[in-house]
Amino acid sequence: MVSPLKIAFASLALWSATAAQGANMLCCQDPTTGRRACGDSLPEQCRGRAYKILDGAGNVIKEVGPPMTAEQKAQAAAEAQRKKEAEAAQQEQRRKDQALLATYSSVADIDQARDRSMAGVQEAIKQTEGKVTALKQKRKKLEGELEFYKNKPVPPEITKGIQDIDYDLKAQQGLIDAKKAELEKIRAKYDEDKRRYMDLAGGR
Repeated sequence: MVSPLKIAFASLALWSATAAQGANMLCCQDPTTGRRACGDSLPEQCRGRAYKILDGAGNVIKEVGPPMTAEQKAQAAAEAQRKKEAEAAQQEQRRKDQALLATYSSVADIDQARDRSMAGVQEAIKQTEGKVTALKQKRKKLEGELEFYKNKPVPPEITKGIQDIDYDLKAQQGLIDAKKAELEKIRAKYDEDKRRYMDLAGGR
């Protein structure tokens, strides 16, 4: 069996010979002997361990840490992904900011654009509300006709007419609710555009 002392002397001799040739050396602490193990390529004792790269004069030019564990690799990958997503978000924000400044010349321009966008939706709501009013009037008329059939069978066209109107009323109300929600989205969008524009342009 080769003694640890002979191994250490052999490593030292190899390091001295390589250093004399001006080549880099890779060294680590041998976990068995506690001594430094060196070689012009990574010694077997250094596999899976931290090591140093020395120049021909014995100066440390680089330190290499031990291989990462599976958990450390997962954490590093997650951090790299987070940075990538953050950079992409920053680029997208810069693009939006440039487009905002190119689209509007003042806060008043944003208000005018908001009003134009909202006007079409408000008109659609007004027209739909008119349809609702007409449907309710029609339903009221049919309900009046029911008074003539208190003790008689109600004609199917009247029953069906009321059912159809109720269906239409529900559909029109759903449309109104959707348009009102759209108005809120438009208002919120332009409020955010205005806030961002004032940040970028100094409130002009």
